[in-house]
Amino acid sequence: MKLEEELKQTRFKDEYQRAMLNIIFTGNWLEVGASHVLKQYDLSSQQFNVLRILRGSYPKPLNLLDIQERMMDRMSNATRLVEKLRQKALLTRKQCDANRRKVEIEITEKGLALLKELDPVMEKNHRELTKKLTKDEAMILNELLDKLRD
Repeated sequence: MKLEEELKQTRFKDEYQRAMLNIIFTGNWLEVGASHVLKQYDLSSQQFNVLRILRGSYPKPLNLLDIQERMMDRMSNATRLVEKLRQKALLTRKQCDANRRKVEIEITEKGLALLKELDPVMEKNHRELTKKLTKDEAMILNELLDKLRD
């Protein structure tokens, strides 16, 4: 559906404004699609992101700053996210023996198992959300989005 129909707005100031609103709207649309799947696993997309970051560094633990720097949504409260995941036994937090001010965060076996279960589910979800794009269109879109942030 065209942005004009989604927002019930017939005119935009210019194509740049339309593009910016389109990116924001589409990003939210994709987020809702992923959140719908993750909700069945009692996870938010931000929590899922933290688990994937920790899996990527496994078996090396990360500190809170490392996690925050790698997050998709850098405005998220990483401390709160880590604590919620710790309460679900999906990660551990422990003080570093060498530096007591440093806290090491590591994904647990339970967290790894959950991601292993979620991988095909999320892959199917991503394919469903992006099925209208060809591989070449996806590459062009990636190049344009990278160029916008460059």
